[in-house]
Amino acid sequence: MNPNGPYPGRQLFVGLTLSGSPAVAYLVTGRSPASRERKATPLDNGIIIGPIGNQPYDPLRHYTGVKYDNSNGIITVSNGIQTEALFETYKLLFNTNSLPSKDFMEKILDGAQAEPDSLHTPRIVGVVTNGSEGKPVFIVGIKRHDVPAQAFIVEPKPGILYGVSTYKGSLENPESFDMFVGLAKMEFKGKTAIELAESLFEISKASYNGDDIRVCAVGGIRSDDKHTWQIATRNR
Repeated sequence: MNPNGPYPGRQLFVGLTLSGSPAVAYLVTGRSPASRERKATPLDNGIIIGPIGNQPYDPLRHYTGVKYDNSNGIITVSNGIQTEALFETYKLLFNTNSLPSKDFMEKILDGAQAEPDSLHTPRIVGVVTNGSEGKPVFIVGIKRHDVPAQAFIVEPKPGILYGVSTYKGSLENPESFDMFVGLAKMEFKGKTAIELAESLFEISKASYNGDDIRVCAVGGIRSDDKHTWQIATRNR
């Protein structure tokens, strides 16, 4: 079962594989037919969450969900327009030998605000970057409509990923994820990106009005050279 209940909305995790490799995972679910008519597609060094067929572009449903750089090992995963901004921010910090503070994430999320929909859907983001001596740094953040953005430096244990979701699990009455109760945890015993994507997809099976809510899942694992990301997708 998904650690955030039957309806996490959009969900992301960062952490380590059992062998100690940095990893990220992203899940998209939807209650409405329009929300489910999407797919994850690799494009350049990223993953686009885009429409199926000839649907018109919708900035709240279609966006860059993952962006990464194999020259330095930085990756960003999020549920909207903040993906590119935070990727470029932490890439700049890396290139200027500046510490990757969580404060930058909070400022950008506060500027983006929660999504302008009826549920005030939070904006969520995860970043894996590099700190001193090339040690990976894991940061997770969320911006709800009712409180300032919160970001967390994660110190993961091998085989466990930590993350946030837009909602806290209710299919009938979605409410914003409660960041004050701590991050969600997902165990992962596999070794590959496709195993990670499949694992998150499979534990998230749930139905609403007779339809499977799962849209897609993305898994990413950074190789031992500390730079190259292996990325895989699982679409419904």
